[in-house]
Amino acid sequence: MFKKVAADVLGIGDVGTVIKPEDYDKVDADDYILHEDDEKIYFLIKSKSDEYCFTNLAFVHVDGLSAASKKRTLRRYNYANNKIKNVLLETAGTVDLDVEIKFSIGQNSYSIDVHKKHLDEVKDLYKALIKIAETNHDNDALFGYAKQSLDLASNTLNRIGSENNLVDQFKDLNQFAFNWLVAARKKYVPKDLGHIFEKYINN
Repeated sequence: MFKKVAADVLGIGDVGTVIKPEDYDKVDADDYILHEDDEKIYFLIKSKSDEYCFTNLAFVHVDGLSAASKKRTLRRYNYANNKIKNVLLETAGTVDLDVEIKFSIGQNSYSIDVHKKHLDEVKDLYKALIKIAETNHDNDALFGYAKQSLDLASNTLNRIGSENNLVDQFKDLNQFAFNWLVAARKKYVPKDLGHIFEKYINN
C-alpha cells in the first residue's frame, strides 16, 4: 500500500520508457504497423501497461488496460483524419521522476508520463508534434482558400457562360472541380508526415 502511494506521489506509477529503434521489433505495436505500406516507427514510448507509437502515417496506442492483464486494445489515429493540436511538455519538478508530454489527436487527449532520463528524446518528440500542429493549422487555412477560389471561379464562369452546350459545360466544370479538390486535398491534407519526424527526431 505504501509503495503504491509513494509511486503516485513521485509520479512513477506507470512511467514510460523511450524505446530505441533497434528494439522496435520487440514491442507489441510493431505487429500492427502497416509495413506493407512503408509505414515506419519514428518514436515509441512503453510503460508497464501501454505503448505509444508515432509512425509516419499514424499515432498507434496499444492500451494494456492494466499492467496485470494481457488483454490489449489497439487504437489507431491516422494523421490525415485526426489533427494533432494542444501540444504541451511538462518537465520534472524537484521530486518528480517523470516528464509529461500532452497533446490532442482528433477528439482524443493524451497525457503520457516518461522517465525524466529521457527528457532530451521527449524534447525532440515535442518539437515534432509542435511542427505537425502548426502545419495542420496552416494547411487547413490553405485548403479552405483553395475551395473558396474554386467557388469564385465557378460563380464567375456561370455569370459569363452561355446556355449553348450547357450539359458539356457542366461535365467539364464538374470534372475540373473534382480534379482541383483532389489535388488540393493531396497537397494540404498529407497522409505521410515522415519528413517532419526525420527532421526533429534524433534517436
